[in-house]
Amino acid sequence: MAGPGRCSISAAFREHLRHLRLQDFPCGRGSWNESRFDARTSPRRGRPGLGAAPTGQEEAMPPGEESPEALMELLSDRQSPWALPPDCSPQDQRLREMAVLTPELVRGSKIFQVFRSLRIVGKGVEEVDEGLLQLQQLEELILSANQISRITSANLPRTLKVLELCCNAVADLQDLCAQPPPELQHLGLGYNRLRGPSQDKYLTADFWPNLVSLDLSFNNFTDLLGLVSQLSSLQKLRVLVLQGNPLALIPTYRGFLVDSLPKLSILDDVHIGPDERHQFHGLARQPELIRSEARVVVSIGEIQGVPDPSVRQQLEVGSKAPVITYSYCVMYEFAEGEEIEDDSSTEVSKIHQSPVVATLDVDSSALDTGEMKGQQDPAATEEPKTHSAKVVVTPGKPWADTIDCSYRKEHTAKDLEGLKSYLAAGTIVSVVEEKVVSWPVDAEPEENAVTNRKAGRGLQKDNAKGPMPRDKQKKKKEKEKPCELRSDPPIRRTLGTGRVTLEALLATEDLVATVCDFGILITEQPLQPPSLEKDRKKGKDKSKKPKAERESRARWKTRSTEGKRKSKDSAELEESRGLQPVPLTVQFQMQLLRWPSAPGTQSQESVATAAGKTQ
Repeated sequence: MAGPGRCSISAAFREHLRHLRLQDFPCGRGSWNESRFDARTSPRRGRPGLGAAPTGQEEAMPPGEESPEALMELLSDRQSPWALPPDCSPQDQRLREMAVLTPELVRGSKIFQVFRSLRIVGKGVEEVDEGLLQLQQLEELILSANQISRITSANLPRTLKVLELCCNAVADLQDLCAQPPPELQHLGLGYNRLRGPSQDKYLTADFWPNLVSLDLSFNNFTDLLGLVSQLSSLQKLRVLVLQGNPLALIPTYRGFLVDSLPKLSILDDVHIGPDERHQFHGLARQPELIRSEARVVVSIGEIQGVPDPSVRQQLEVGSKAPVITYSYCVMYEFAEGEEIEDDSSTEVSKIHQSPVVATLDVDSSALDTGEMKGQQDPAATEEPKTHSAKVVVTPGKPWADTIDCSYRKEHTAKDLEGLKSYLAAGTIVSVVEEKVVSWPVDAEPEENAVTNRKAGRGLQKDNAKGPMPRDKQKKKKEKEKPCELRSDPPIRRTLGTGRVTLEALLATEDLVATVCDFGILITEQPLQPPSLEKDRKKGKDKSKKPKAERESRARWKTRSTEGKRKSKDSAELEESRGLQPVPLTVQFQMQLLRWPSAPGTQSQESVATAAGKTQ
């Protein structure tokens, strides 16, 4: 159907009727069925729409005309050019059939009396104008996925029983509640911009005395006590949907509602049984337990697929070579404006006031992305919804084939609206490598090459003099003391990053558990010879190089050749065994703590523990 010429419901309705072509073949009246409606020639003497004779035999049709059965077949046959698309609504199909059998009922203003239900979805409607009042028999009005920001209740037929406004831009209910339809039984306002507590006062029996079903999902209601106090006046309310609101993140949310609204049958699309009602009996009389905060537990399990960093370390000569250590941690975003428990087990990095995308490096200037390359989740590069979040870093762990983080952190979020935005956008999880280079305190890093070569020359002289006596070796070892090391600033490098979808926590799910797969890391292992002395003059003949340096080069070449041969043999061995490279993965889960909904429900701690073991 073509888009409406104007952004009003009347324009959309007229465009919809034009698209149905109710007055064109095979519908309506024309040369293809004129005799059926002519009282002088019709065998049924002016009784249109009855295509069969009393005997049950098909009437003889005049030349050039079609029987009602043949015309109906043109509507239902999918190969027919007059058939409606397969996804057309039942209402449209019924109108087409009515236009074939009784076309007089859908001509002119009479068609307004036919409509009991009107469905205008995704047509860009911005205004509900007075033209809708022509549908005097209308009982169901569905206007989902449009651009409606306000509704004047005076333009709604008084016969309405169902009003669905899901996925619009409604932010205020004042105009809707000025003269609301008195017989309305269902009001759908999900996925709009309603914000409490200013809108709570419009959700009472004073405006909706016959309301049976109310959908307020995915708005911004935050005051659970205030909203429940207004909803309790709706004595006929049986179905309520509030999931996706910030208040639904409160641990006692469901229990408090179940006990406060005893006539409610379904909450958030989940039936309320006797056991659940008994479980929360008396909670409504303890409002002090309703704290406007949410508790979220983040657990991180095993990291796999991290290449062994020792194969990338250069072979150094001498005792004063730098000491290089590697550790691995996981970084993830969490909503700002929360209290963090167990601060001793985590580090909180800088706060981001704008959406954090794929790179989550604490020190992006120190990244070394040339050594390893990993595949990233395409979703990680998509721009998320704006939310304010901080980056949390787990404690570093040394390298292993399987790095067990054994990390658990409970966050208490005070800003429920901020937490909702965060969960809707999802979080970014990254695996980070931290490299620390430590040097002897008495030697500068630039002097290590010279020091190593001197140590090599001294070793050669000692060997030339012959083996050192044991008593001298013992005295020499006694004089040697543990060398004090000075560490350079850590170099952090992101090995893999990806986005984890958390929107299920805004619905009825309590736990999101996943294994983030960042792909297979490609390790580059360029072997470099020991650095040359800085003060060596350019252009010197290679044969004039010091003996120690030539020997150092020879040893490096030998080790390089052996290393390449071993790598080749290892690769061939793995290939012959059918071993596949292990992708970089990390186990991640986030759990929203809620009160159990039945006596037999597992505790939140046991659920989290079980989920971690299954991974």
